[in-house]
Amino acid sequence: MQALFVDNLTVIDFAYFHSDRGIVGESLIMDVELQGELNDEGMLFDFSFVKKRIKSCVDALVDHKFLVARQYKGLTIKESPQQLTLDLVCTNGLHYQHLSPHQAVHFVDSDVITAEAIADSIQQSVAAILPDNVTGLKINLRPEIIEGPYYHYSHGLKKHFGDCQRIAHGHRSRICVWQDGMESPDLVKQVSELWTDIYLATEEDIKESVSIDGVDYWRFEYHANQGLFQLTIAKSKCFLIESDTTVELIASFLANYLKRQLPESSIRVKAYEGVDKGAIMSA
Repeated sequence: MQALFVDNLTVIDFAYFHSDRGIVGESLIMDVELQGELNDEGMLFDFSFVKKRIKSCVDALVDHKFLVARQYKGLTIKESPQQLTLDLVCTNGLHYQHLSPHQAVHFVDSDVITAEAIADSIQQSVAAILPDNVTGLKINLRPEIIEGPYYHYSHGLKKHFGDCQRIAHGHRSRICVWQDGMESPDLVKQVSELWTDIYLATEEDIKESVSIDGVDYWRFEYHANQGLFQLTIAKSKCFLIESDTTVELIASFLANYLKRQLPESSIRVKAYEGVDKGAIMSA
């Protein structure tokens, strides 16, 4: 029995529902191991096909989606041919409502979202696209090792033609900040604490303000290429900015936000969007 492995095959960026934390942005690195018999070319599976086929399959299943544990007791599902509406209640009583086309959500057959549960949920679909000589498949999903603070954020980009338009997808990201040319751990910590499990929202996407059980909520809504998107979320879990929330505009916002606090200093921000990509802005 031969084995073939590909580490760091892809990164999936998504948001998921946590019973205590609410909607959480996450980025997980994917490693795969294939087992089986060599083919006539003396190969188990061509690396180029591993990368293209498996990455495409996984992207279609979970990347830039809202992942929800189907067995979570605080979940209510309403379906129509065009729309999927999810009502979710945290253990602390906060409500969330997510309305979107069906393709923006991936259900995991579990009562909690974990990396292992996600891997299990995509195992069968990935195995189905492999050639007959591949008889074993192992999928490992793991977070990037980040030394020091980082931030989780979720968002949606209504102007994006691709899957970033989905109103609740997200990232787990590094943040680097320099003050007057020197790295500033204090400013990195400030950003990390400011945006802990936060939903980054654009002011113009506010549809209305509502109150549920005495708690104030924003309801965001927009129409994008894939359809109608709507999210109702407690105001305490949101951070509003005037612009859209592309990583370029996030880096610009943070640089200027910190510059207003330190007007005599030069500020440089390197904002990551998930793993090994992002934007840089100076102010």
